[in-house]
Amino acid sequence: MSAHDIRSAVRPDPDQPMVDIANYVADYRVDSTEAYDTARYMLLDSLGCAMLAMKFPECVKHLGPLVPGADLPGGARVPGTSHQLDPVQAAFAIGTQVRWLDFNDTWLAAEWGHPSDNLGAILAVADYLGRKAEREGGKGPTVRDVLTWAIKAHEIQGCYALKNSFNRVGQDHVILVRLASTAVATAMLGGDKEQITTAVSHSWIDNGALRTYRHAPNTGPRKSWAAGDACRRAVTHAINAVYRGVVGYPSALSAKTWGYYDVAFKGNAFTFERPFGSYVMENVLLKISYPAEFHAQTAVECAMQLHGQVAGRLDDIEKIVIETQEAGVRIIDKTGPLANYADRDHCIQYMVAVPLIFGRLTADDYNDDVAADPRIDALRNKMQVSENPRFTTDYFDAEKRYIGNAIQVFFKDGSSTEKVSIDFPIGHRRRRAEGIPVLLKKFEGALKGYLPQHQAARILAATADPARLDAMPVSQFLGLFTV
Repeated sequence: MSAHDIRSAVRPDPDQPMVDIANYVADYRVDSTEAYDTARYMLLDSLGCAMLAMKFPECVKHLGPLVPGADLPGGARVPGTSHQLDPVQAAFAIGTQVRWLDFNDTWLAAEWGHPSDNLGAILAVADYLGRKAEREGGKGPTVRDVLTWAIKAHEIQGCYALKNSFNRVGQDHVILVRLASTAVATAMLGGDKEQITTAVSHSWIDNGALRTYRHAPNTGPRKSWAAGDACRRAVTHAINAVYRGVVGYPSALSAKTWGYYDVAFKGNAFTFERPFGSYVMENVLLKISYPAEFHAQTAVECAMQLHGQVAGRLDDIEKIVIETQEAGVRIIDKTGPLANYADRDHCIQYMVAVPLIFGRLTADDYNDDVAADPRIDALRNKMQVSENPRFTTDYFDAEKRYIGNAIQVFFKDGSSTEKVSIDFPIGHRRRRAEGIPVLLKKFEGALKGYLPQHQAARILAATADPARLDAMPVSQFLGLFTV
C-alpha cells in the first residue's frame, strides 16, 4: 500500500503470515514419531513443573477464579487443585503453574521462549471441551489430540523465534505464546481458516508486553505469570472468533502507520528460516536438572563439576571467570543487590555461586533465606562474565543450537581449576537418551512431593504406557490430578 492509499477503506487480503498460520493449523498432518515422543515427555515434564510450583504460595494465590466465587462447575480443571474454571481463567492458571519456577522447556534463537507455556491454553480448552462432550454424550479430545496441538503451538512459536527478535524492540517473548495459543485454541474450538486468521489478527493488534519485568532494575514475579496471561488472552480471542463471530483485521501486521510492523517492529516484516512442520518439538530444549534461566544451564553444570574443588576454598578465591553467549551476557549478567526470587533466577552469577558453594541448585535456593548467605554475594563480586564468540556462533547454528558456557576459578596463591566448558545441556536433543530418565525421575519426584502417594502412583501407572496414555480422554487424564 502506498502512502497516498492510507485513507482508502478498501479492505486488503489478509497478511500472508496470518494465512500461513491458519493453513498450517487447519491442514498440516503431524507424522513425526520423534515429535510425538518428545511432546509426550514435554507434557509430563510440564505437569511436573506445575506440581512443583504448588509448594509456592505466591503461585497458588493466582490459581483460582479471577474474582472470589466465580467458579464454573463442570469447567476446566486446574491440576493439583479443586478449581473448576471457565477456560479463559483456567488457561491463565495452568500457564502460570507450568511457568512459575522457570523449569519447563525452552527454545533459544533470535527470540527466546518456552513453548510448553502454550499448554495453559491447550489443556484448559481441551478439558473444557472434553467435559462438555461428556455431559452431552459425545466424545472429547484425547491426550494424543493435546500432543498434536502442542506440536503445532511449539512450531508456530519456535519458527517465529528463529529469525524475529522481539526482545530487540523491548517486547517480551510471551507475544509468541499468545500468537500460537490463539491459533490452536481457535482450531480446537472448531474454528475454520477464516476464524483462525481473524483470531490471529486480534492477537497481533494486542501488540506486546514490555520486557520490563524481566530485567534489572525492575525484575519481578510478573515474569512467572506473564505466559499464563498470554494464554488467557489467546483463549479470549479464540472464543470471540468462533462463538461470537468478531470481525478480523486483515492488515493487522502490514497496515501503514497503524499495523504491528510500523508500530512495534521498526517497519520490518517478519522473516522465516523454514516452513512450519514439527522441527521445534523435535529440537526443543527440555529443562531437566536445574530451575534456571536456560542460557545458564550449562554454566550450572560446569559449577556442579567444580564444586568439589572449590567449596572448601571459598575464601581463597581471587576471581571466577565465566564465558557465555551474547544472549547470556545481555539477559542474565547482573551485578548489585538482587531484590527477589525472580531477580535471582535470572542472574548467571547467582546461578553459578549456589552450586559452587552447596553443590546443588533447586527452586528453594532462590528464596530469601538462602540468598541471605553472605558467601553468595561474596562470590558474585569475584565473577567476571564475558561473551565467548564461539558460543554465540554455535548458539545460532541451525544444526547445533548449542548453549555453551565455561567456568574457571582462580585462587589467590596463583593456582586455578581447569577450565570446564560444556556446549549443550542435558536437555538438548543430542543428549535425549541421557536426559529422559532424569526427566522421568523429575516428574515422579514432583508428583510424590505434592500429591498423596496413592494418587501419584495412579498417575505414574497411567503415564507408563505411551499408547494407553495417548488414547486416554483429556478429561480423564486431568481428573487424575484433581485434589
